[in-house]
Amino acid sequence: MKMLPVIFKRQLTSYACTPGTYLSVAAFLVLCATLGVYTSQWLERDSGNLQAFFQLHPWLYLLLIPTLSTQLWSDERTASLRDVMNTLPITTFERVIGKFLAAWVVCGIALVLTFPTVIVANYLGPADNLVITSQLLASGLLAGSYLSVGCFICALTHRRVVIFLLTLGLLFIASVLSSVLDSLEHQAPIWVIDSLMALNPISRFSTIDNGKLTLHDSLFFISIIFAFLSATTVILNYKNS
Repeated sequence: MKMLPVIFKRQLTSYACTPGTYLSVAAFLVLCATLGVYTSQWLERDSGNLQAFFQLHPWLYLLLIPTLSTQLWSDERTASLRDVMNTLPITTFERVIGKFLAAWVVCGIALVLTFPTVIVANYLGPADNLVITSQLLASGLLAGSYLSVGCFICALTHRRVVIFLLTLGLLFIASVLSSVLDSLEHQAPIWVIDSLMALNPISRFSTIDNGKLTLHDSLFFISIIFAFLSATTVILNYKNS
């Protein structure tokens, strides 16, 4: 794992030099603040509760995550550069983890930049900062699981448009799955609904978003990340063999 920091720094630098990174993060922040304040009347109702903002994150990630995913392997689209990377003493696992962590850090920076809402909440009235911390952690874990899906799709194709559309489509399906399951509540066996609900990342996120941070839910997101990154490594090893 000696080359992991090198891959991480290289990918983070790539994000820093790409205007699309700043545009997507800015759009995430503006939409989160605007929609959170005006659609939920946050200031008039309960300024100490930031759930109005965090419940928007699964939808706003539909804009941020596909954009970051298209840049994961953009520097290795040419066959000559891929051949050079394959000759270096870097394992596929190091490349996958390094690039994923760099993208996750960008998401983390976007979450940190939402901190003014926390300051405003504490200024206007008593705020439960432990709940807010759990909400931030839940959003970060959700972003990581979404990014692992994007990383997996990047292993299947290097076409940016295809990566963006496939990532957007899969994440959209995950976002609307809860609504679909609710509509099927009286039309399907209860054990089927419960099983699908347990596998739905949005349901897990909503649980933590309400302040109920549990190790079980946290491990769920971590297992998704590990599963998709492992699958990404396997596919890349197969392509390079």
